[in-house]
Amino acid sequence: MAKENNNKPAERAELRRDVTVWGSFMWGYADVGADVYVALGLVVAAAQGVANIAFAAAGIVYIMIGLCYTELASAYPVAGGGQFFTLRGLGDFWGFVAGAALLLDYTIDIALFAYASAGYVNFFFPAIKQYSISFGPFAHINPIWAGEALLIIGFLVLLNIRGVRESSMLNEVLGILDLITESSILIFGFLFAFRPDLMTDHWLYAFRHWDWTRFMYGSSLAIISYVGLESISQAAQETRRPATIIPRSSVALIFTVFIFATAFSTLALGVPGAMEAITKNIGDPVAILASRIPFIGMIAGPFAAIIGATILLISSNTGVMGASRVTYSMSELGLIPKWFDKIHPKFQTPVRTIVVFSLLAVVQVLLSALTPHAMDTLGNMYAFGATLGYSLVFISLITLRFKDPYTPRPYKMPLNIKVNYRGRKVDFPILGVFGLVGVSLILFEVILTHPIGRIAGPAWCVFCILLYFIYRRRTGRPLLGSLPRNWEAKQIEVLTSAEEFELLENYKQALIERDRRRAKQPPPSDGSRPPTTGHRPPPANPHA
Repeated sequence: MAKENNNKPAERAELRRDVTVWGSFMWGYADVGADVYVALGLVVAAAQGVANIAFAAAGIVYIMIGLCYTELASAYPVAGGGQFFTLRGLGDFWGFVAGAALLLDYTIDIALFAYASAGYVNFFFPAIKQYSISFGPFAHINPIWAGEALLIIGFLVLLNIRGVRESSMLNEVLGILDLITESSILIFGFLFAFRPDLMTDHWLYAFRHWDWTRFMYGSSLAIISYVGLESISQAAQETRRPATIIPRSSVALIFTVFIFATAFSTLALGVPGAMEAITKNIGDPVAILASRIPFIGMIAGPFAAIIGATILLISSNTGVMGASRVTYSMSELGLIPKWFDKIHPKFQTPVRTIVVFSLLAVVQVLLSALTPHAMDTLGNMYAFGATLGYSLVFISLITLRFKDPYTPRPYKMPLNIKVNYRGRKVDFPILGVFGLVGVSLILFEVILTHPIGRIAGPAWCVFCILLYFIYRRRTGRPLLGSLPRNWEAKQIEVLTSAEEFELLENYKQALIERDRRRAKQPPPSDGSRPPTTGHRPPPANPHA
């Protein structure tokens, strides 16, 4: 954020809208595109011969999640993502719960992707991958790998405190390299190494020895490969003409990631020895797969390891940055104390948020390192936070269709039916209901099959809710109710800032027509007048 001029009155700092279509796509791809580097090994180890079916099942749900986020981010282009959407639709309490789920994801994002980045570095040091010790009740512990992850987190903390962060240009360069690398692996893999009969054998064996528990576990882990759409919605407040750009970049990202995830899992089942090798080396699955492709394997394996380590490092850094964005939004909305907004006097960065949530990631690395499969342990909790947050966002989407039908929606999820609601036709999102059912099933799978996730995830949420109640009581705010907010003024401010003037005029006209309809209605029995505040100009500080 730009520093204020000391000679001018204090003004509220705004994020600069400078993200283009390509920048928005790459912003998301640098985060979501990195996920397959982690999820491929976890899902193949869990689902074995039906890993690609597990990816496809989770991918169908992911497509609906992506379309849901596309609608909401283009309609409400502000920082905060799922936390803001939920608060806007369901109120303060559930907005806080969504924020807590996101913060759980962001801290695990830091830990999991730092651990995975170290795993790809260890592609060049196989002795470190195989090293383990046992002491007391803890068996097969790899302290060197855990130490590497802690060093990466420490490095990211120092960078973020000093104000060095990933740039859009760096995202674009690495994103292009990653797209080329992944495309090359898939093209050469399917041309020269893929055996359809081998994949069929894996399928037949899996169907003969079908295990619903393993399949549900694998498909719930597969959702990790699709987590990260939050990045585009988080960047919505910095995106030029979000009504046009966000739908284009989001839809392109959704199907790009879906194709890559299902293609890589299919290739892994059809390359001789790949499934077995990946199961034994879940820390660097893409590099292992690439190294088994004829002609390019000797080069593709190490190159994929380098790209994987780098892009996972950036993805881990997005966890540090994402936590600061969410806590800033929650603090501005009165959900958490202003203490989290403390800025470093020299570097002008949110030092407290960076340190607190990075330390939580350190704790998660240390605790997961005490289990035989640290990445699997972190994936357990990651899946819980993601599916809980997505469930609340789907409910908010459906609620906002009725609660706020006046906000222009440049993009709407397909498959809508018209329903009458308070004298107005509202588009009821059928696909949104299917998406809610799908992500709820994955959340059920997480709770059913993830022994760590079903304990640690709810425990985190309960702990955060207790802190929320304490804070709200001490500040005299309602525990379950919401603070009064002028959402209409906020929306006018947002559309004006985004330079979406056509949508702004449509919104104002819709509010005027609503007020005219209300004026024609008979007054309520208690003598009060219906509100007619929709078309008033926004106050000087709508956040006050």
